[in-house]
Formats: sequence, structure tokens, C-alpha cells
Amino acid sequence: MAYVLPDLCDDHPDLVTVAEPVFTSFGARDSFGGRIATIKCHEDNSLVAERVTEPGQGRVLIVDGGGSLRCGLLGDNLAKQAAENGWEGIVIYGCIRDVEIINVLPLAVKALAIHPMKSVKRGVGLIDEDVHFAGVTFRTGEYAYGDSNGLLVSPRAL
Repeated sequence: MAYVLPDLCDDHPDLVTVAEPVFTSFGARDSFGGRIATIKCHEDNSLVAERVTEPGQGRVLIVDGGGSLRCGLLGDNLAKQAAENGWEGIVIYGCIRDVEIINVLPLAVKALAIHPMKSVKRGVGLIDEDVHFAGVTFRTGEYAYGDSNGLLVSPRAL
């Protein structure tokens, strides 16, 4: 399904919260929307690697990487797994890598920047905890929507 954020904002101004415009869009999917699943990690993508192997069921994976610009938390292999397993989109409050491949995958990705260095893998982080960045709180079970206009959250499906 295609989502147009300006229309969602016009139709639901009292329901949506719009994230600060800090993200760049990647992936071949122009828009995304779905129930939120969260990860909080810092320069360690172990939990991202675990989560994308699960059935996505149209969900949006929100990864709070602390805004780190020192390594990529998502690369081509994990993005391929996410697309194959039915994840609708991934938002990384941090960096990604392998963008040439990610840009042709049937997945929507938003991230702060690109960085060629891989992350460490220590298995450290939190799953399904509320995370806050870009002026928005992302809660597992609520909904995230994104397109080239930005990113927003809603307590219910739109």
C-alpha cells in the first residue's frame, strides 16, 4: 500500500506526531507503514541481525542507535533478510552501509547517514522498549509511516 504523509497529516492532525526531518530515505519502496517493533542498541547490530530473521508481518523496525555516526547498523545482508521476511520498513537512528544494494531491495529504509564500517557484535541492547529520538517516542505496537516527505507515528493504524 502506498502512503502519502502530507495526506495522513491533513486527515489526522490531532493523532499523528511527525519526526524531525533528520532522515534520508533508501530502498526501492517509496513509502511504508505498519506496527512498530523497537530495538535500542549502540554501535552493535546483533539484535538487528536477530530481529530481521523473524517474520516481519508488515511491521516497521525502529532502531535507536543513539545517533552514532561511527558505523553502519544495517547492511545489504540484513536488509535482504528483512525484505525476504516481510518487514515493511526499517528506521535507523544511526548509519547504514551497502546503499547501492539496499536501494534496489523491496524495502523502505530511513537512516541518518551512510558509513562503510561495520558494527560490533556483542549482543548488547534492548528489544521492544520505548525509544525516543527525532522528537518522537516510538512504542512497540503503535504505528510508524514514512515516505519521501518524512516519518510520523500514530497510536493507531491510519
